[in-house]
Amino acid sequence: MSDTVTPVHRFAAFRHRSYSLFFFSRFLTSFATQIVSVSVGWQMYDATKNPFYLGLIGLFQFLPSLALVLVTGSVADRYNRRVIVSACMFVASVATALLLGMTLTATFSPMPVFIVMLLFGLERAFMAPAVQSLAPNLIPPEDLSNAVAWNSSSWQAATIIGPVAGGLLYGLGADIAYAVALALLLVSSVLVIMIPKPAQRMSREKPTWTSLLAGFSFIKSEKIVLGAISLDLFAVLLGGATALMPIFARDVLTVGPWGLGLLRSAPGVGAIVTAILLASFPIRHRAGMLMFVGVAVFGAGTVVFGLSTSVWLSVVALAVMGAADMISVYVRETLIALWTPDEVRGRVNAVNMVFVGASNELGEFRAGTMASLIGAVPAVVVGGVGTLAVAVIWALSFPKLRQIDSLDAPVEEH
Repeated sequence: MSDTVTPVHRFAAFRHRSYSLFFFSRFLTSFATQIVSVSVGWQMYDATKNPFYLGLIGLFQFLPSLALVLVTGSVADRYNRRVIVSACMFVASVATALLLGMTLTATFSPMPVFIVMLLFGLERAFMAPAVQSLAPNLIPPEDLSNAVAWNSSSWQAATIIGPVAGGLLYGLGADIAYAVALALLLVSSVLVIMIPKPAQRMSREKPTWTSLLAGFSFIKSEKIVLGAISLDLFAVLLGGATALMPIFARDVLTVGPWGLGLLRSAPGVGAIVTAILLASFPIRHRAGMLMFVGVAVFGAGTVVFGLSTSVWLSVVALAVMGAADMISVYVRETLIALWTPDEVRGRVNAVNMVFVGASNELGEFRAGTMASLIGAVPAVVVGGVGTLAVAVIWALSFPKLRQIDSLDAPVEEH
């Protein structure tokens, strides 16, 4: 390969057909998931009028990832990841078809739905480490950071548009919403099947406790990965304000439901704009330091949002938070992919995804608990200050991570 430096192409990752199929499949899956999430929540509340059941929907989807963390990552390392992803999409299609069937036969009720949510959680538990580990097998290392940016923009776009589409489709009928989601999942599964068999260094270890715990062991020993994962865990745990947005919309900013929608979409807009910019202008130097700066800006934005009494200042603060979080995610996910050997990548990603899920779930619990004790505004402000403190403490505690410079090529063997 020539050493000549060439201009970065914003669509560099899409020069590889395998990645293009992967990208569109992942987008359609995320889009369908958002439609199902919105529809099943609305339908459950319509049927029961019990908000407690809404919390259980999320809990049933998270439990399999936590319970099977030692298994799902090992499976992603021992077997063909493309086949695993396709199989998981098929299971998601079956679960969506069950929801459609319950709707058409008027048998929609909490217990059967919770069983279906458990099925969704099961497929996502196996899907997450496999799909996170598959992308680095589809493209050369020099295009990996570009792929990370596009992966993130895809997810953010689905997160912004999906709930809106889900709401509109649900307005036409829950059966229509589930039917559209089912069609998207089936198309997504076909796209994955079309991906040529990728190169993958599969683990040949016998399944022992040592091999099952290899993801935890690697993260513990590799300070770069440990610092990146734990930074996200505690930053989101302290800085999350999503759960309290209805309180801010109604009681602090007094903007009503339309304002809540505006607040909920603002971080995603900031994130997707930043992701597209990163795809065109990737981070070339001081990547580690920029990750910490991103976390610090996220914390500062949280404080501004907590103190704001202007809806437009709040929207801007949330958009800045989304942009800053995108920078942190971009650097973190690229570093984890580059620093993790392929044969253990599934197990490391399984642990990472549980940490991400736990930080989101526990972050909402932290925010809600603190808000009930000291009020919503102090809870958000204290969380933002805590995130700023985490950025400083982690930057001092993980100097090797702070000193990472380039994301354009894999680091030297370690």
